[in-house]
Amino acid sequence: MSDHNPFPGENNTGHIWDESLRELNNPPPTWWRIGFHASWIFVVLYTLIYPSWPLVHSHFKGLIGWTSIGEYKQDINKLDDIRGPFEKRLKDMTPAAILADNEMKEYVVHSAKVLFGDNCAACHGAGGQGNPGFPVLADDDWLYGGDIDTIVTTITGGRQGMMPAHAAMLTNQEVDKLAHAILNGTVASESLFQEKGCFGCHGPDAKGMHALGSANLSDKIWRFAAKDQLASIKQTIMHGVNDTSDKQTRNAVMPTFGGSKLSDTDIKKLAVYVYSLGGGQ
Repeated sequence: MSDHNPFPGENNTGHIWDESLRELNNPPPTWWRIGFHASWIFVVLYTLIYPSWPLVHSHFKGLIGWTSIGEYKQDINKLDDIRGPFEKRLKDMTPAAILADNEMKEYVVHSAKVLFGDNCAACHGAGGQGNPGFPVLADDDWLYGGDIDTIVTTITGGRQGMMPAHAAMLTNQEVDKLAHAILNGTVASESLFQEKGCFGCHGPDAKGMHALGSANLSDKIWRFAAKDQLASIKQTIMHGVNDTSDKQTRNAVMPTFGGSKLSDTDIKKLAVYVYSLGGGQ
């Protein structure tokens, strides 16, 4: 600070550094003052209109009585007014009837998207494309069938197919031969397929049997897709699926969603949604 102001007549504070650097005493710009006063006025009005200041046993509830819970309930009531008629009709409709009614189908598909995300997407992917190790729902390859009633049954009661391990029944050469034939989609014509009784579950044409949930071995659509698909096929042949006698068996269980997990209406919605992903039959 300088005791002598070398800039007489200038509106400065007298704080001078390095002979010429000084602090001026000009008023703030008009735009700044307008913004400042507008800010505190807004704060005062906001705290008067909406819930704000804490009191001894409660808080100031605001002049308009607004609450986030109240707004939420209003939104729910508006939503219920829209979907209420659809939900009422839905209770008495079969999944097939829903699919036949374009308006109901559109409503169900949109409303079931959240249900699918909450209950199914973790395994089957957000779009039904299937996460690693889980079935694709957007194709037309179904272990148990893809008609709407079968999909309802699958969601309600779950699925747990079983393929026995064959490591003790087949030589390494036989496993390799069968695996290559499956990989190439020619297993139905492979003599081992008949000799080892594979047709008993997978059918004489190797296209699988919905009644047993056995896989179609001729379409090159893989239940357990892998970078090394040949090795994956050998793994399944040798150690099976859900075979409790083999520690290396594949685990493939679809949980039950009926009963206390989901209501019958929610299951119908999910079935229609899954069917509409593009893989329904």
